[in-house]
Amino acid sequence: MATATIREKIQRLYFGDDGQARTFRYSLIGFDVVTIAVFLVSPLGGHQQWMIALDLVIGVVLAVEFMARLYAQRSPLRHLLSFTTAADVIVIGSLLLPVFLENFAFLRIARALRLLRSYHLLRDLRADSGWFRQHEDIIQRTVNLGVFIFVVTSVVYVTQHQFNPQISGYVDALYFTITTLTTTGFGDITLAGPGGRILAVIIMVVGVGLFLRLLQAVFRPNKVRFECPDCALRLHDADAVHCKHCGRVLHIPDEGL
Repeated sequence: MATATIREKIQRLYFGDDGQARTFRYSLIGFDVVTIAVFLVSPLGGHQQWMIALDLVIGVVLAVEFMARLYAQRSPLRHLLSFTTAADVIVIGSLLLPVFLENFAFLRIARALRLLRSYHLLRDLRADSGWFRQHEDIIQRTVNLGVFIFVVTSVVYVTQHQFNPQISGYVDALYFTITTLTTTGFGDITLAGPGGRILAVIIMVVGVGLFLRLLQAVFRPNKVRFECPDCALRLHDADAVHCKHCGRVLHIPDEGL
């Protein structure tokens, strides 16, 4: 009976609608933001002992939270097969197994991929913040763009910094990534070795296209959020005159650009 009571309390914190449950979920998101910030700056600090210890502490906290969330699920097996679970396992593994996964530390950014999809965060933000409701699409697309740039930069850094003097730090990798993705290509920093050249080709062929699509999604979205008065359809083409669902004439605000 005691076990069932504990589980019900945990379920209420993760899935409840009261103020305590929302505060708990926002606290988890705050911890997520802090851990992501640590992941972003950790390459600048090298492999100092205190950073390794911090990784282990964060890894233990995330592992405990992961087990509690799994325990709270009504369908644990289904949750284990979800995208967010895969992201959590990758992050926790990269934190708790630094000896074996040191070169794959960039995978920790997977934590950001699940940030806006966790703990019913979207539902809470939509209910609590009018500003978020108005800018939801832009926020999510900006997060996706930032994660993409960070992942590409991290791949460049971890594959080049040990033998390429031009990639001596994370900033060098970021500089190369941005100049490549934006097709600026100053040429003052290049990737060394056959593997580096193959990676550069992949970034130029695949990465540039994805980067431009993500950038366009942020600054020139192909859909706009405007609720149809009749059928409540919320997403429409930017130049839509009629609602595709019910045919209602729409009056979507447009600056005419």
